Amino acid sequence: MSTPAIRPGDASAGGTAFSILAAISVCHLLNDMMQSLLLAIYPLLKTNYGLDFGQIGLFTFTSQVTASVLQPLIGLYIDRRPRPFSLAMGMTSTLSGLVLLAYAPNFTSLLVAAALVGVGSSVFHPESSRVARMAAGHRHGLAQSVFQVGGNAGSALGPLLAAFIVLNYGQESIAWFSLAALLGIFLLVRVGRWYRDHGLERMRASAAHAASRPPLPRRRLALAMAVLIALIFSKFFYMASMTSYYTFYLINEFQVSVQAAQLYLFLFLAAVAAGTIAGGWIGDRIGRKAVIWVSIVGVLPFTLLLPYANLFWTALLSVPIGFILASAFPAIVVYAQELMPSRVGAVAGLFFGFAFGLGGIGAAVLGELADATSIGFVYHLCSFLPVIGLLAGFLPRMEGGHSHGRALGAPA
Repeated sequence: MSTPAIRPGDASAGGTAFSILAAISVCHLLNDMMQSLLLAIYPLLKTNYGLDFGQIGLFTFTSQVTASVLQPLIGLYIDRRPRPFSLAMGMTSTLSGLVLLAYAPNFTSLLVAAALVGVGSSVFHPESSRVARMAAGHRHGLAQSVFQVGGNAGSALGPLLAAFIVLNYGQESIAWFSLAALLGIFLLVRVGRWYRDHGLERMRASAAHAASRPPLPRRRLALAMAVLIALIFSKFFYMASMTSYYTFYLINEFQVSVQAAQLYLFLFLAAVAAGTIAGGWIGDRIGRKAVIWVSIVGVLPFTLLLPYANLFWTALLSVPIGFILASAFPAIVVYAQELMPSRVGAVAGLFFGFAFGLGGIGAAVLGELADATSIGFVYHLCSFLPVIGLLAGFLPRMEGGHSHGRALGAPA
């Protein structure tokens, strides 16, 4: 993997610093790859340490809590006290967790390792989303999309690498992934220098520009944030049904092979990656609210048809479902940041943390429901989740850069 060059020339006051965006997108790939690696090695850990399912659940809980619950708190802290090199420090925590995980002598050590990896992730997401906003120029939606698509790729890559490397070469081979963490630290130190020398100035200019706009009344702000959280709920619960159980659905309903089911899942995930890029780019041009509205409600006809489709149409319908659903998240994050321009890190931490948490909760709840009923029933039920998207009608239509492509701090 080539290292993105970070050039001083990218720090122009109003331009988009694409090399910074490329660097944090690569680091997002590395971070989420290492995070998803933990979930992929459960069978190995269960065998090596004689764990029961309760201990596996505690391991998951430790990882998820540190990776999600801490994110809003860390985001709030860095909004008040920016730390340009906190990203590199967070990746160092991930590095320590991986090395400990490779050589953990007992279950307690496994929990500490999971917590260290989770802390690294909880630092990375709010702070790197904040850096994406600094580097965006007037392309805030595109910047969030570029940043987030790296995470999508990393989440898909982690289990694949676990299958080919860790399961073949044993638990100690997890330490090899420390090379990815070292690459991340190298890139993030360079990003930290740009953050210190140029990013803080950009963020101050953006905050000053935002301060000239009348703030939303507190009740309208609270309503808007509640609506956005409800939309995140509908999106990530449905996404959990696809990422965790789509292969089982295909095998159960159409008797396809495991290999074929994985290919269909890859098709869906590719559509998700494309939608992530498109959502931010389109939002910069037609407005965040329009993208949010279309991306949540627009997917409803496809999700309603999916449980009744044959294999060909199921595969075909999964493409617009993945694309349209994924386009929502960059628009939601940027819209929320524009609602609260002085709390960019806290907002990113809240929404990334909520997304992490809902993904885990959704997988657990839907799994229990599938055991109690059937996998087909789960897909019938989840097909109605996008109806929650109608709440987007309550989002305020704000003036100027809040609602349209020219974002906060952009030159007129």
